[in-house]
Amino acid sequence: MNTTTFVPESTSAIAINHLNHHFGTGALKKQVLHDISLEIQSGEIVIMTGPSGSGKTTLLTLMGGLRSAQNGSLRILGNEFQGARKEQLNELRKQIGYIFQAHNLMSFLTAKQNVRMSLELHEDISPTKLDKKAAAMLDRVGLGDRINYYPENLSGGQRQRVAIARALVSNPKILLADEPTAALDKKSGRDVVELMQKLAIEQKCTILLVTHDNRILDIANRIIYMEDGYLTHLPEDPGTDRDR
Repeated sequence: MNTTTFVPESTSAIAINHLNHHFGTGALKKQVLHDISLEIQSGEIVIMTGPSGSGKTTLLTLMGGLRSAQNGSLRILGNEFQGARKEQLNELRKQIGYIFQAHNLMSFLTAKQNVRMSLELHEDISPTKLDKKAAAMLDRVGLGDRINYYPENLSGGQRQRVAIARALVSNPKILLADEPTAALDKKSGRDVVELMQKLAIEQKCTILLVTHDNRILDIANRIIYMEDGYLTHLPEDPGTDRDR
Protein backbone atom coordinates (compact mmCIF):
# COMPACT_ATOMS: atom_id res chain seq x y z
CA MET A 1 0.00 0.00 0.00
CA ASN A 2 1.42 3.37 -1.04
CA THR A 3 1.67 6.08 1.59
CA THR A 4 1.73 9.81 0.95
CA THR A 5 4.99 11.45 1.95
CA PHE A 6 4.73 15.09 3.00
CA VAL A 7 7.84 17.08 3.78
CA PRO A 8 6.65 19.55 6.45
CA GLU A 9 9.53 22.01 6.47
CA SER A 10 11.73 23.70 3.86
CA THR A 11 14.26 26.51 3.84
CA SER A 12 11.96 28.26 1.38
CA ALA A 13 8.17 28.12 1.40
CA ILE A 14 7.95 28.46 -2.40
CA ALA A 15 10.69 27.63 -4.91
CA ILE A 16 9.91 27.92 -8.61
CA ASN A 17 12.40 27.22 -11.40
CA HIS A 18 11.89 27.75 -15.14
CA LEU A 19 8.12 27.36 -14.91
CA ASN A 20 6.12 27.70 -18.14
CA HIS A 21 2.38 27.41 -18.61
CA HIS A 22 0.03 27.34 -21.61
CA PHE A 23 -3.69 27.57 -22.21
CA GLY A 24 -5.39 25.84 -25.12
CA THR A 25 -4.05 23.35 -27.65
CA GLY A 26 -2.95 23.29 -31.27
CA ALA A 27 -3.43 26.56 -33.14
CA LEU A 28 -5.15 28.05 -30.08
CA LYS A 29 -2.28 27.26 -27.72
CA LYS A 30 -1.07 30.38 -25.92
CA GLN A 31 1.81 30.66 -23.47
CA VAL A 32 0.78 32.65 -20.40
CA LEU A 33 3.80 32.13 -18.12
CA HIS A 34 7.37 32.35 -19.42
CA ASP A 35 10.37 30.83 -17.62
CA ILE A 36 9.27 31.90 -14.14
CA SER A 37 11.87 31.51 -11.39
CA LEU A 38 11.04 32.74 -7.90
CA GLU A 39 11.90 31.90 -4.31
CA ILE A 40 9.91 33.03 -1.28
CA GLN A 41 11.27 32.37 2.19
CA SER A 42 9.21 31.04 5.08
CA GLY A 43 7.54 33.89 6.97
CA GLU A 44 8.06 36.40 4.15
CA ILE A 45 5.26 38.75 3.03
CA VAL A 46 5.47 39.28 -0.74
CA ILE A 47 3.21 41.34 -2.98
CA MET A 48 2.95 40.54 -6.68
CA THR A 49 1.67 43.34 -8.88
CA GLY A 50 1.42 44.14 -12.57
CA PRO A 51 -1.17 44.83 -15.31
CA SER A 52 -4.38 42.85 -15.67
CA GLY A 53 -3.93 39.76 -17.80
CA SER A 54 -0.21 39.47 -17.06
CA GLY A 55 -0.45 35.98 -15.52
CA LYS A 56 -0.51 36.79 -11.80
CA THR A 57 -3.65 34.82 -10.98
CA THR A 58 -2.52 31.88 -13.12
CA LEU A 59 0.74 31.70 -11.18
CA LEU A 60 -1.12 31.97 -7.87
CA THR A 61 -3.48 29.12 -8.75
CA LEU A 62 -0.53 26.92 -9.72
CA MET A 63 1.09 27.60 -6.35
CA GLY A 64 -2.17 26.73 -4.62
CA GLY A 65 -2.52 23.44 -6.45
CA LEU A 66 -5.70 24.64 -8.17
CA ARG A 67 -4.09 23.99 -11.57
CA SER A 68 -1.58 21.34 -12.60
CA ALA A 69 1.97 22.48 -13.32
CA GLN A 70 2.89 21.69 -16.93
CA ASN A 71 6.56 22.44 -17.37
CA GLY A 72 9.36 23.36 -14.95
CA SER A 73 9.74 22.93 -11.19
CA LEU A 74 7.23 24.15 -8.61
CA ARG A 75 8.19 23.21 -5.06
CA ILE A 76 5.86 24.11 -2.21
CA LEU A 77 7.16 23.52 1.34
CA GLY A 78 9.86 21.30 -0.10
CA ASN A 79 7.44 19.16 -2.14
CA GLU A 80 7.38 19.08 -5.93
CA PHE A 81 3.97 19.87 -7.45
CA GLN A 82 5.04 18.91 -10.97
CA GLY A 83 3.93 15.33 -11.52
CA ALA A 84 2.71 14.89 -7.93
CA ARG A 85 0.09 12.25 -7.23
CA LYS A 86 -3.44 13.30 -6.28
CA GLU A 87 -2.90 12.15 -2.69
CA GLN A 88 0.25 14.28 -2.39
CA LEU A 89 -1.52 17.34 -3.79
CA ASN A 90 -4.39 16.90 -1.34
CA GLU A 91 -1.95 16.80 1.58
CA LEU A 92 -0.15 19.91 0.34
CA ARG A 93 -3.38 21.83 -0.18
CA LYS A 94 -4.12 21.38 3.53
CA GLN A 95 -1.04 23.52 4.22
CA ILE A 96 -2.23 26.39 1.98
CA GLY A 97 -4.87 29.04 2.70
CA TYR A 98 -6.47 30.81 -0.26
CA ILE A 99 -8.33 34.14 -0.27
CA PHE A 100 -10.18 34.93 -3.48
CA GLN A 101 -11.00 38.35 -4.93
CA ALA A 102 -14.75 37.85 -4.56
CA HIS A 103 -14.48 36.01 -1.19
CA ASN A 104 -16.26 32.95 -2.70
CA LEU A 105 -18.41 32.26 0.34
CA MET A 106 -21.25 29.77 0.09
CA SER A 107 -24.40 31.90 0.23
CA PHE A 108 -26.47 29.10 1.81
CA LEU A 109 -24.02 28.65 4.71
CA THR A 110 -23.55 30.86 7.76
CA ALA A 111 -20.23 32.54 8.49
CA LYS A 112 -19.33 29.75 10.94
CA GLN A 113 -20.28 27.04 8.45
CA ASN A 114 -18.19 28.68 5.73
CA VAL A 115 -15.15 28.76 7.99
CA ARG A 116 -15.79 25.22 9.20
CA MET A 117 -15.61 23.95 5.60
CA SER A 118 -11.87 24.59 5.57
CA LEU A 119 -11.40 22.48 8.70
CA GLU A 120 -13.38 19.54 7.36
CA LEU A 121 -10.40 18.63 5.17
CA HIS A 122 -8.58 17.70 8.38
CA GLU A 123 -9.98 14.34 9.41
CA ASP A 124 -8.22 14.38 12.79
CA ILE A 125 -10.43 17.21 14.12
CA SER A 126 -13.65 16.15 15.87
CA PRO A 127 -17.01 17.74 14.86
CA THR A 128 -17.24 19.52 18.22
CA LYS A 129 -13.80 21.05 17.81
CA LEU A 130 -14.66 22.13 14.25
CA ASP A 131 -17.39 24.43 15.52
CA LYS A 132 -15.26 25.77 18.37
CA LYS A 133 -12.27 26.53 16.15
CA ALA A 134 -14.46 28.18 13.49
CA ALA A 135 -16.20 30.37 16.07
CA ALA A 136 -12.89 31.29 17.73
CA MET A 137 -11.34 32.37 14.44
CA LEU A 138 -14.37 34.48 13.54
CA ASP A 139 -14.06 36.14 16.94
CA ARG A 140 -10.39 36.92 16.17
CA VAL A 141 -11.36 38.69 12.94
CA GLY A 142 -13.96 40.77 14.80
CA LEU A 143 -17.05 38.79 13.82
CA GLY A 144 -17.78 36.97 17.06
CA ASP A 145 -21.30 38.42 17.04
CA ARG A 146 -21.90 37.46 13.39
CA ILE A 147 -21.07 33.74 13.38
CA ASN A 148 -24.63 32.73 12.46
CA TYR A 149 -25.12 35.42 9.82
CA TYR A 150 -25.42 34.50 6.15
CA PRO A 151 -23.19 36.32 3.62
CA GLU A 152 -26.08 38.38 2.28
CA ASN A 153 -26.46 39.96 5.71
CA LEU A 154 -22.80 40.94 5.96
CA SER A 155 -21.01 43.95 4.46
CA GLY A 156 -18.30 43.52 1.83
CA GLY A 157 -15.58 44.00 4.43
CA GLN A 158 -17.23 41.52 6.79
CA ARG A 159 -17.53 38.91 4.03
CA GLN A 160 -13.83 39.31 3.27
CA ARG A 161 -13.08 38.87 6.99
CA VAL A 162 -14.98 35.58 6.89
CA ALA A 163 -12.82 34.60 3.90
CA ILE A 164 -9.68 35.44 5.90
CA ALA A 165 -10.96 33.38 8.84
CA ARG A 166 -11.67 30.46 6.49
CA ALA A 167 -8.18 30.68 4.98
CA LEU A 168 -6.32 30.89 8.31
CA VAL A 169 -8.39 28.71 10.65
CA SER A 170 -6.39 25.56 9.86
CA ASN A 171 -3.04 27.32 10.53
CA PRO A 172 -1.69 27.01 6.98
CA LYS A 173 2.01 27.39 6.21
CA ILE A 174 1.27 29.56 3.17
CA LEU A 175 -1.46 32.15 2.53
CA LEU A 176 -2.23 33.05 -1.09
CA ALA A 177 -4.48 36.08 -1.65
CA ASP A 178 -5.84 37.21 -5.02
CA GLU A 179 -6.89 40.89 -5.05
CA PRO A 180 -8.41 40.73 -1.53
CA THR A 181 -9.16 44.48 -1.45
CA ALA A 182 -10.54 44.87 -4.99
CA ALA A 183 -14.18 45.24 -3.96
CA LEU A 184 -13.55 47.22 -0.78
CA ASP A 185 -13.31 50.90 0.03
CA LYS A 186 -10.03 52.39 1.27
CA LYS A 187 -10.62 51.86 5.00
CA SER A 188 -12.14 48.38 4.68
CA GLY A 189 -9.36 47.32 2.32
CA ARG A 190 -6.66 48.55 4.66
CA ASP A 191 -8.32 46.90 7.66
CA VAL A 192 -8.59 43.57 5.83
CA VAL A 193 -4.94 43.56 4.73
CA GLU A 194 -3.62 44.56 8.15
CA LEU A 195 -5.72 41.80 9.70
CA MET A 196 -4.27 39.27 7.25
CA GLN A 197 -0.79 40.51 8.05
CA LYS A 198 -1.33 40.37 11.84
CA LEU A 199 -2.81 36.87 11.89
CA ALA A 200 -0.32 35.46 9.41
CA ILE A 201 2.63 36.82 11.42
CA GLU A 202 1.16 35.31 14.60
CA GLN A 203 0.84 31.95 12.85
CA LYS A 204 4.29 32.23 11.19
CA CYS A 205 2.65 31.98 7.79
CA THR A 206 4.16 33.00 4.43
CA ILE A 207 1.98 35.45 2.46
CA LEU A 208 1.88 35.99 -1.29
CA LEU A 209 -0.64 38.66 -2.18
CA VAL A 210 -1.65 39.67 -5.72
CA THR A 211 -2.92 43.23 -5.93
CA HIS A 212 -3.33 46.36 -8.03
CA ASP A 213 -3.92 48.38 -4.86
CA ASN A 214 -0.97 50.74 -4.39
CA ARG A 215 -2.31 51.76 -0.97
CA ILE A 216 -1.25 48.47 0.65
CA LEU A 217 2.22 47.96 -0.84
CA ASP A 218 3.89 49.05 2.39
CA ILE A 219 2.91 45.85 4.23
CA ALA A 220 5.26 43.76 2.06
CA ASN A 221 8.82 42.69 2.78
CA ARG A 222 9.29 42.54 -0.97
CA ILE A 223 7.38 43.47 -4.14
CA ILE A 224 7.62 41.53 -7.39
CA TYR A 225 6.25 42.60 -10.75
CA MET A 226 4.75 40.55 -13.57
CA GLU A 227 4.05 41.69 -17.12
CA ASP A 228 3.06 39.64 -20.18
CA GLY A 229 3.77 36.40 -18.33
CA TYR A 230 7.29 37.38 -17.22
CA LEU A 231 8.61 38.31 -13.80
CA THR A 232 10.54 41.51 -14.43
CA HIS A 233 11.70 44.77 -12.87
CA LEU A 234 9.28 47.06 -11.14
CA PRO A 235 8.74 50.10 -13.39
CA GLU A 236 10.02 53.47 -12.17
CA ASP A 237 10.72 52.30 -8.62
CA PRO A 238 14.49 52.04 -8.14
CA GLY A 239 14.22 51.78 -4.36
CA THR A 240 12.22 48.56 -4.22
CA ASP A 241 13.61 45.02 -3.97
CA ARG A 242 13.22 43.20 -7.27
CA ASP A 243 12.99 39.71 -8.60
CA ARG A 244 13.55 38.34 -12.06
